[in-house]
Amino acid sequence: MEKENCSLTIYIDGASKGNPGKAAVGVAIYNDEGKLIKEISQGIGIATNNIAEYAALIFALQEGLILGCEQLTVYTDSELLFKQVKGEYKIKNDNLRILFYLVKHLIAGYKKLHIEHINRESNKTADKLASKAVE
Repeated sequence: MEKENCSLTIYIDGASKGNPGKAAVGVAIYNDEGKLIKEISQGIGIATNNIAEYAALIFALQEGLILGCEQLTVYTDSELLFKQVKGEYKIKNDNLRILFYLVKHLIAGYKKLHIEHINRESNKTADKLASKAVE
């Protein structure tokens, strides 16, 4: 992919059985033509759902950089993650604050990054990937 022209759309989700419990991330990456080019379904150990959501975003941001893209649109069904990254909610949890700083550092690697909150129904692929890895 040519970096200057590379634009990705990424759907992310985190899952945790037990909260905290066995946790995983799901990431579905689409090219600028809407073709699914990569899926990530990865267990991350024991974590809360919110930590899993942040981990999914970190995986997505890292993958975009690995693929050499400068423009990302990221969709999440986590209102907490979305509003914290946008600066609308304060981060009270120290574990989330660390992940938030990692996210902000990775975001700095992009020319353009847009994050959107969507409903769960619109995030089925990433949800299935996270659920599969948490089993």
